[in-house]
Amino acid sequence: MAYKFLLSILFVALASHIAESCPNIITRAQWGARPANTAALVTNPPTHVVIHHSATAGCTTQAACMNLVRSFQNFHMDTNGWADIGYNFLIGGDGQIYEGRGWGRTGAHAPSFNNRSIGVCLIGTWTSALPPAAAINAAHALINCGVATNRIRSDYALMGHRQAVATACPGNALFNAIQSWPRFSNNP
Repeated sequence: MAYKFLLSILFVALASHIAESCPNIITRAQWGARPANTAALVTNPPTHVVIHHSATAGCTTQAACMNLVRSFQNFHMDTNGWADIGYNFLIGGDGQIYEGRGWGRTGAHAPSFNNRSIGVCLIGTWTSALPPAAAINAAHALINCGVATNRIRSDYALMGHRQAVATACPGNALFNAIQSWPRFSNNP
């Protein structure tokens, strides 16, 4: 009996530590998302993390970032005809993480990888400049949280969107940078 009690205390302590190590995520409700109906990932936890840029202006305040995230969702749903915003998460220049489709949901961001990946979009155009350090740090924190909570496989492969389809995304500067990030794969 004492053994089970000690295990339960250790489990609670571990869960608390993991929760503390995860970054704050601005929820769909907080940024004003429209209702959506998306499918669960086929491969869960996912085997890949796909990095994107929005190829738009960036944002440095929560209000501006939330406006952009809403505009991306409107474009993806109304113009592209998708079920929701394409990305699982978006990160602003303010260092905040915005929930797109969220954990465990199939995205619409990287053909042939959508049902086995998490799509992370760093808001802005990163062809000749890098995102702010706060955004890059938030991306690392999000990925580390996903691994720690078993929402991303520990042996995941990190890739840029251009490795899935012919595109300039995530921009040359960001693509060059992610090649030094942990678990980057030349051949995902």
